[in-house]
Amino acid sequence: MSSTAGLSRRRVPASASSTGDDDVDNAWGLNGTASSNGGSASRPDPPHSPALHAGSAFEGGRKIAYDPRDLEREDEDARMGGKPPRLTIMEEVLLLGLKDKQGYLSFWNDNISYALRGCILIELALRRRIALVKDPNRRHLPLPERLVEVLDDRQTGETILDETLRMMKGQEHEKMAINSWIDLLSGETWNVMKIGFQLKQVRERLAKGLVDKGVLRTEKRNFLLFDMATHPVADVRTKESIVGRVVSLLTSTTAAVPPAALNKEGTQCRVMRAVCLVSAAYAASVLDNAFGRLTYEEREAAFQRCDEILAEFSTWPFGSTGSGGTRSAAASRRREASRIGIGSAGVSSREVVLGLVQEVKKEMLGGEEDLCFELIAGVLEVLSKLDSLL
Repeated sequence: MSSTAGLSRRRVPASASSTGDDDVDNAWGLNGTASSNGGSASRPDPPHSPALHAGSAFEGGRKIAYDPRDLEREDEDARMGGKPPRLTIMEEVLLLGLKDKQGYLSFWNDNISYALRGCILIELALRRRIALVKDPNRRHLPLPERLVEVLDDRQTGETILDETLRMMKGQEHEKMAINSWIDLLSGETWNVMKIGFQLKQVRERLAKGLVDKGVLRTEKRNFLLFDMATHPVADVRTKESIVGRVVSLLTSTTAAVPPAALNKEGTQCRVMRAVCLVSAAYAASVLDNAFGRLTYEEREAAFQRCDEILAEFSTWPFGSTGSGGTRSAAASRRREASRIGIGSAGVSSREVVLGLVQEVKKEMLGGEEDLCFELIAGVLEVLSKLDSLL
């Protein structure tokens, strides 16, 4: 192989050869190249080297080890529209609502738990793991009532996503609708036979995942009669990056999507991810922290933009509210109230949202029949009906 770009270097476990762990660690550096016992001088690769068990490539005249599964992941990323970023949409929504120094969410926020379950379905759809059932008759049903199926049950590497994917795969004999899955994952059901679908402690598990990724840290705080684990922000840059992307998208004055609004990590559906992030954060009522530096007029304009984005992307096909689609009465009232506060900014705001719609359509793999994006539209419609938006 002439190029080694994207190949990860791995050490093979001792079970792959008769060499013990200590021998492997002493003989091989973390980058898979041989080194002497007491210094950094390199030596030729020994025959039948354990580090070359999986595969090998040449770099600088020396062989390095790689896992062939990494090549498969790269091929999969290319088919799925790109590589997903380091943080999931659920984690970014949680970070937006988290108090930086205190390390916990607002006790008065009743919407974030339900919104996070919707984000799980959105993330799985963006990774092309689930989609709507391809049935022409589905068009006779409202978006949230259309059935979901598993396209690919391979693990994603994210614990909560993989757990949800296993449950959905085990329920393939009785496919359920978008709103049913969000309700079941949230525990909002009277059916005792399906109470086992509830995902418990999602916020805590997401926070611990962010601790593992180095974004948060764990502390103990005393709340009068009990101690509680909190998770203050350890990586301020990551939190500021998310806030900056959200604010940039919601305060843009051009129809073109600003580069600052897109995640620099990963290449998978960047524009659609930005839309889903602001829509889910709006539904989860966590944008107040992000808008802390804006003036009153800017905050009103940003909330209006959220309302318009959610309205355009909670319909199918996207952007259909401007061509015969319908809006909820509450959303219309909020939009009119925002216009009073910001004057004529609503016209340019409409143009910006239509620019987003056009960019998202370019990211669809199946055009207007992209069943993964259609599923996302159904999730956003469910989130748009949370009490905070009524």
